[in-house]
Amino acid sequence: MTLDEVMARVPVHGRPASAIIADLLPAGQVAQAVRRLEDAEVADALAGNVTPVPGAAELIPSLPAHRWAVVTSGARRVAEARLGRLGMLPEVLVTVDDITHHKPHPEPFLLAAERLGADPSRCAVVEDSPAGLAAGRAAGMTTIALTTTHAAEKLEADVIVKDLSALSAHVSHDGRLEVGITRG
Repeated sequence: MTLDEVMARVPVHGRPASAIIADLLPAGQVAQAVRRLEDAEVADALAGNVTPVPGAAELIPSLPAHRWAVVTSGARRVAEARLGRLGMLPEVLVTVDDITHHKPHPEPFLLAAERLGADPSRCAVVEDSPAGLAAGRAAGMTTIALTTTHAAEKLEADVIVKDLSALSAHVSHDGRLEVGITRG
């Protein structure tokens, strides 16, 4: 089975590797397959095979370190390898290793808000998957969809943009983090 065939059969974006693999293999093979996949993903990241979403290199430095988080359905060691390689490792990183319920459950985003000391209703979720957007909505957060992995018509969000180049951020004179959106 090719990767395209797997992706047509099993939803992958916004889901932990263990859930995807459990849809494809017998239960007794899942743990070993997850370890092998994570080892390969870490090695790939360390080899430099990581590409940031367009606009990330400009947006991330404009965000105060204590005001943003990464919430991923991936494993911590994979996320740290990828984000570290890009020089974008956040102070708050929530991974599948930190939670009981994965996206579309709101737990990952609520945990990120808690670790940031933020009211979820004042948070924005920037996501590229339907499961992630559903989790953000369930957490009571504003949702911004990126069309980097799914077509706009498959994404339900408050705002839909092409990628991170459509976003800008700055801290206002009264200390509020303001996110601007350029539609293009």
